[in-house]
Formats: sequence, structure tokens, C-alpha cells
Amino acid sequence: MEEIQKPAVFAVRSTIGQEKNTSDMIVTRAKNFNLPIKAVLSPPGIRGYVFVEATGKSAVDQVRVGIKHAKGVIPGEIPMDEIERFLEPKLAVVGMEVGDIVEHTSGPFRGERARIIRIDEGREEVTVELFEATVPIPVTVRGDFVKVIQKKEKGEEAK
Repeated sequence: MEEIQKPAVFAVRSTIGQEKNTSDMIVTRAKNFNLPIKAVLSPPGIRGYVFVEATGKSAVDQVRVGIKHAKGVIPGEIPMDEIERFLEPKLAVVGMEVGDIVEHTSGPFRGERARIIRIDEGREEVTVELFEATVPIPVTVRGDFVKVIQKKEKGEEAK
């Protein structure tokens, strides 16, 4: 009777900034050569590494060969508990508070500064008041369209 190997997670070193391309090429190569690759993960928080779930290190070595930005495989398996935190998406509004000063990073108000007046965590939206506007008009934008540039002062109360 043949023993079935349990899949394990391996880390593949890649060129920094090319993690997404590397993971796409690994997926394509695994499909083309019918290699036992179960999943490929390139989380945005980790630069220079792509995680590959496979039945063995030999499968990861086979899929990596010939891919320009895949530099090598880290020896040993990566424990699943170290990767689980990347599997749940982080809310865009985490760490933002009413009263924080933000700058718009995209959209029609790009480059404009504003103060947060309301946060809707369920919809991942923030309502801000633009500083440059003649009349203060509340504008609701997605949380990932703004970045916090100054936290509110401790003694400062929200309006």
C-alpha cells in the first residue's frame, strides 16, 4: 500500500517586488507539468518570499527551476500557525480613529488632506471633512483610499 504524503508549506525566496509574478509563474508551471502543488500564497505583508503548499520539497524544487525571480527554497517546512495570520484579510480602517488627519491616496481628492469625522468598519469606509474646502462637506471614501498622516492629539476631543 502506497503512503500518501501530507501537504506541507515551503518558502520560496523571490526577487523583492516580484512576489506576485513569481507566484503566478509557479501556478502556471505547476498546471502545465501536472506537479503536486496545492496552493501558492504571496501575502502583501511579506517581501521577498512566496509560500507554496506541496506534498514534498522535491515538487517545490521542480516547479521553481526555470522561473527567473524564484531564487531558492528555504530549507525545512514552514509551520501553518505562522501563515494563518496572512489568510484573514485585514480591515482597511484598522488603526484609524475619529479626529485623525489623513491624506487621500487615490480618487478625485488625491493629495488632499482631511480630518476623519466618522468610521464605518462594516463597510470599510471613512467619512472625512476636507481642509481645503470652502464649505465643510462630509465626503465618504473607502478606507484604503486614505492614509493616516497624523494621529489625533490625546487631549483633543472629536467634534
